[in-house]
Amino acid sequence: MNTFLTNLALIAMLGVLVVLGLGIFSLAKGGTFRERWSNKLMRLRVLLQAVAIVLLCVLLWWRTTHSG
Repeated sequence: MNTFLTNLALIAMLGVLVVLGLGIFSLAKGGTFRERWSNKLMRLRVLLQAVAIVLLCVLLWWRTTHSG
């Protein structure tokens, strides 16, 4: 379970990084692409950050309660 939670947290953090990069790209590109995607990418990034934080909290809880 520990490895599973660690992998999920890493995937969530990688997702945040990818969405953040896409958001920066949309700002740099500008125009209609920015108008269409900037707000959606920001919302997705915030959601992924929340998921990553929850997973990290669960992982920390799991490690402290199930340590040998």
